[in-house]
Amino acid sequence: MLRARVLTVVIILPLFLSALFYLQDIFWLALLLILAVIGAREWSRLAQLSVKNTIAFMLLTVIIGGELLFLLRESAQVSAYSTDIIGIYILSVIFWIAGVPIFLKKNYTIKNPYIWMLTGWIVLLPTCLALYQLRVINPMLLLGFMATLWISDTAAYFTGRALGKHKLAYTISPNKTWEGAIGAIIAVLAYSLAWSFWVTEESLLMALVPLLIIMAILGIIGDLYESMLKRQAGIKDSGNILPGHGGILDRIDALTSSLPLAALALLIYYTP
Repeated sequence: MLRARVLTVVIILPLFLSALFYLQDIFWLALLLILAVIGAREWSRLAQLSVKNTIAFMLLTVIIGGELLFLLRESAQVSAYSTDIIGIYILSVIFWIAGVPIFLKKNYTIKNPYIWMLTGWIVLLPTCLALYQLRVINPMLLLGFMATLWISDTAAYFTGRALGKHKLAYTISPNKTWEGAIGAIIAVLAYSLAWSFWVTEESLLMALVPLLIIMAILGIIGDLYESMLKRQAGIKDSGNILPGHGGILDRIDALTSSLPLAALALLIYYTP
């Protein structure tokens, strides 16, 4: 398993970085739409949707996601900090900050397939839009935000293994501990302070540190939310497209809950 995980990272990471920095804009958009459709397929598995509803959900994801991405592409050509879809980012942030913690506390199970679909779009589409817009703003900035979640996840894993005694959410994810979560936040704090050496705007510096810490916290919430859905569905991974890592949703669970916040924060900060 470890060998498969390492081999997947060795292959996927260079491909992702090449796409991030060198792929033409329209092909990056197409890649994001493909990932959204794969994510929709995996979401259908978590929701245990019927074949008919799965096909409908995937087709609608192509239509809605494609329309939103092309709309964003047109507006971003005028201004990288376009606020045309800011309402979608706001909806996502409200969902993750106000809605998901309640779902986690109550271990809430969605039963209506249409609510499952709507929830899937709230999870998937703002993430794709943020991946597109943040890349337009600055690919290095997007990579920096993504690295925040990678550092958080790695620190939580190793701190939890070494010091973990108090369970964070035992009924949802027995391996996660409060010690791991604290370790993740400390690691992200150190990362944000290191990042701040390259920031010249004092006001941006004051906003950067809390933003990255909130992203780390939301990343943990996103991880727990997908863990809850997988436990309810009785499956270990959302998919098997990435050997040793599971599915696309297994790899972007923390991004879905945090990247829309990063995009929203930048738009608010830089919009007159």
